[in-house]
Amino acid sequence: MQKSDLSPTEYQEFYATYLNAISDVDLIGELQSGKNWMVKYLKNLEDSKLSYSYGKGKWTIAEVIMHIIDTERVFQYRAFRFSKNDKSALPGFDQDEYILHTDVTSRSKESILQEYLSVREASITLYQNLKNKQLQYTGIASSINWSVAGIGFVISGHQKHHCSILEERYF
Repeated sequence: MQKSDLSPTEYQEFYATYLNAISDVDLIGELQSGKNWMVKYLKNLEDSKLSYSYGKGKWTIAEVIMHIIDTERVFQYRAFRFSKNDKSALPGFDQDEYILHTDVTSRSKESILQEYLSVREASITLYQNLKNKQLQYTGIASSINWSVAGIGFVISGHQKHHCSILEERYF
């Protein structure tokens, strides 16, 4: 499925920022491409840079990466539920509260990379095994109507958005 196959009813306007971060890409290809980029980025990152923040009150590089992981995990769960035609409304989550309860100070680059890979591989596997019909299923999360496909593209765009911030503001 291509991003251009999405209709505007499959995501909320707020998330267009993330969708605009990616071109008209294939969903699985973009999930894999994003994985390759993040692996290369983390492998080339000096361990000492994980604790760097570009300003007071701003997240560290490790916190940004953990935010990407946490968000993908939440969105992946939503996609899983909706792909089973589960119509239960799902709650939102507070990204700032999640970071407050994420201790990155004791995490190594390798452990963060391993967690990222586990979550991203699970997303890729989930989406590789969905039928086109399931990609079109919708559900409500954070009081927003989403399609399974829309969530997948937002996962990719969310990572790309934050990686652009890392490149622009942290280096």
